[in-house]
Amino acid sequence: MRTTTRSPGGARTRTALLALAVAATGTLSACSDDGREEAADAADRFAEALVSGDFDEVGFTDADTADVAEQYATIVAGMGGTEPDVAADEVDVEDGTGTARLSWSWDVRATTWTYTTEVALRRADDDAWQVGWTPEVVEGSLAPGERLSASVVAPQRGDVLAGDGQPIVTLRDVIRYGIDRSLTDPETAQTSARALAEALEIDADAYVQRVAAAGERAFVEALVVRAEDADLELLAGTPGVAALPQQRSLAPTRTFAAPILGSVGEATAEVVEESDGAVAAGDVVGLSGLQARYDDQLRGEAGLRVVAEDEDGERRELHTVEAVAGTPLPTTLSIGLQQLAETQLAGVGPASALVAIRPSDGAVLAAASGPGSGGQNTATFGQYAPGSTFKVVTSLALLRAGLTPDATVTCPATTTVDGRTFGNYSDYPAGGTGDIPLRTAVANSCNTAFITSRDLLAPGDLAGAAAALGLGVDHDLGFPAYFGQVPEPESQTEDAASLIGQGRVLASPLTMATVAASVAAGRTVVPQLLPEVDTAPAEPATPLTAEETAALQEMMRGVVTDGSGRVLAGVPGDPVGAKTGTAEYGTETPPATHAWMIAFQGDLAVAVFVETGESGSSTAGPVLAAFLEGARG
Repeated sequence: MRTTTRSPGGARTRTALLALAVAATGTLSACSDDGREEAADAADRFAEALVSGDFDEVGFTDADTADVAEQYATIVAGMGGTEPDVAADEVDVEDGTGTARLSWSWDVRATTWTYTTEVALRRADDDAWQVGWTPEVVEGSLAPGERLSASVVAPQRGDVLAGDGQPIVTLRDVIRYGIDRSLTDPETAQTSARALAEALEIDADAYVQRVAAAGERAFVEALVVRAEDADLELLAGTPGVAALPQQRSLAPTRTFAAPILGSVGEATAEVVEESDGAVAAGDVVGLSGLQARYDDQLRGEAGLRVVAEDEDGERRELHTVEAVAGTPLPTTLSIGLQQLAETQLAGVGPASALVAIRPSDGAVLAAASGPGSGGQNTATFGQYAPGSTFKVVTSLALLRAGLTPDATVTCPATTTVDGRTFGNYSDYPAGGTGDIPLRTAVANSCNTAFITSRDLLAPGDLAGAAAALGLGVDHDLGFPAYFGQVPEPESQTEDAASLIGQGRVLASPLTMATVAASVAAGRTVVPQLLPEVDTAPAEPATPLTAEETAALQEMMRGVVTDGSGRVLAGVPGDPVGAKTGTAEYGTETPPATHAWMIAFQGDLAVAVFVETGESGSSTAGPVLAAFLEGARG
């Protein structure tokens, strides 16, 4: 017996060796003495045909080429279009017969299935070597009529966790409405698809097109609805309409921190294309927010199941790779406080937000965007003029310029800067003008007092004070977060506007909650939503001092006891410090106004924002008061 060991490139190697032999001897016989090279050639051609599906160059001992091609296509059709790698080696020949080993490798998604089979070889009367065809050539245990079928085993998606470890986003019961193409003919399926789309209030034309393009055994999903909201009798009896129970990774409610957490659903064509084979059509992936940004962690690794299936549908397992569950993503959110925040914003018409931070460690406990935000992340990425809430920053700058809470500042009814007149809000207390202490200017939110004090500040003072309170310095928090800006003013009027949180000064609700948290903590707080993301802050050029902290806390407390924040005076519990804010925007006359209010109480700092409101105290104040009262429970 002779043995020839072959590699996937065996045919090319053999050709080179034969060429060398011709050069060395000057002669080449029609075939080798025992036919081993010709047998190896036949095995190579067969291996190549198993990859391409084209068997025209292969001779078979007891089968027709067209029949083999048809049988092989049927056997491998269930492998999802995956093309195997097949190599022939270890060719044994003796007395006109032989065998070759076939090494198979199927790359299905991120897993590889490898095994070997054996094929019989025989030399025909014309000295050509032929291949013996049987299903066992494809997989050693296959019987006639069996075919291979590979299915991906979806991994369990990792949960998104609250600060106390409880799951926020986890598997919850849903109903998948759709058309099952296997239950009806194509024309009826399209008619039913239109009826279902109209009942579910989705784009009927687009859905009908998807149903028409789907395979005859496909389930074409129309909409996924939480089980508690689903109508299981919807279009009952309509041909092809199906309502399938399933589980999906969902938050407690549809709106729960939705702009931040994001959504989960079937992979789009773009996601599949960009995944380099890690994601396939039909896979469940993160489509937006944290779900998309941390999809690699949350998604886990798909498994694989390969079975042999006979003509009666009976299956036996050939190969299994277990799926690996995704890794949970911890957050600092409080389920109770987030739901409380969303409840308080539920009736607010314009875009709105409420952000709550724990000053002691910067944990973001709630980051809610109201229904008027239209799904946008107003809470952490909105960019708005902060209005008079920014006077906390300006007060710090003035303290550093030498003032104290008792220092006298001038609060005229109006003041003019480079031709522009600035005044106070419409219901500013008449007795609050004239020469007043800085603490009173903060409590009553006197615009003109801060503007007339601008000569005390040097360039960079305002930005430095903002940085000490966590505003205007960017950090990568692992989620979209806007920290605001305090640019150097380009004119005297812009300089005056900056002191009262207008001009080009911008902040997000997250930023202003951070300002309140920094005052409460007596240091620069950097908010943290994802404990696994390092948010260690860079020390500001001039950190808060204990004296500055005490002065700011005292003046913000005065806003509640003696000023524009009296709406919070009745909140039970620890003393509340606050600052109201109203910022003009737009081109209307009179201009529309943003309504703000920030506050701290104990180890809780909160910012409330309403894009269009009457004032901070009357619009944002009641929302903040209700939140603080509810948070005590």
